[in-house]
Amino acid sequence: MTRFEVKILGCGSALPTLAHNPSSQLVDVNEKLFMIDCGEGTQLQLRKYKTRISKLHSIFISHLHGDHVFGLPGLISTLNLIGRTADLTVYAFKEIECLLQPTLDFFCNRISFKVNLIPLQTNELQLIYESHALRVFSFPLKHRAPACGFLFEEKESPRHIIREMIDFYRIPIKQIPGIKAGADFTTEEGKVVENARLTTPGAPPRRYAYCSDTAFFPKMLPCIAGADLLYHEATFAEADALRAHQTYHSTAREAAEIAREAGVKKLLIGHFSSRYTETDALLAEARAVFPNTESAFEGMTLSL
Repeated sequence: MTRFEVKILGCGSALPTLAHNPSSQLVDVNEKLFMIDCGEGTQLQLRKYKTRISKLHSIFISHLHGDHVFGLPGLISTLNLIGRTADLTVYAFKEIECLLQPTLDFFCNRISFKVNLIPLQTNELQLIYESHALRVFSFPLKHRAPACGFLFEEKESPRHIIREMIDFYRIPIKQIPGIKAGADFTTEEGKVVENARLTTPGAPPRRYAYCSDTAFFPKMLPCIAGADLLYHEATFAEADALRAHQTYHSTAREAAEIAREAGVKKLLIGHFSSRYTETDALLAEARAVFPNTESAFEGMTLSL
């Protein structure tokens, strides 16, 4: 099974604290790195956790609030200084050009690679990236600014051919890829052997959903249903629910309700308000609704 990991670089909210860095994560799919959000100090976190920055493939920005984007110009500048030549694709709302282009023009006027901007929209679930092994979708969230969540979804793996069946039916090597893809096999005598007799199912595709920042928003449920891991913001405790609703954020309990209704396997809460010096109470509130919940922390790595 290929690597599919999520590393937390920052899980704090807007006001800086000594406890948490602003939002940023890395999704590692078979050593190809995808970054979600890039708050201030993200490149220092990459150094701290000994991440191979050269493996960074692309960056997904959920929305254009500073705690999710202020680290992007500095990171691009550093990539230029270390001699990156491969294109870097940034998925974000088109208004990011107002921040990014003047900064790059001023500080990186001889940049060694091209920065491609792919604009996001908030109307519906949208396929925004696809490779031979992975799909990435964006979907709308509910926040004060236009905001998207992201779903990282493996493609279905090939079926496993049963070794004994290769020998029994004398299956030519050149036909094995087709059988793994679902084809039946026809013997020299003309007998059709159904694929289900020759193979066993491949590993089920793994799915990771990222939802930050957002108010309680049940309309996202079809987009994240059944995910192996859901990261959902839990900026506030229930005692501060009024503040959460005023700022279009979620409480830990609301994050857990989304996880329960979506039928996800595991919930990871984060984007903690600076008013909380520790997150045990938030975790307890979430676990009361959805027991399989963990609290994010910087340096945390979760394998799917």
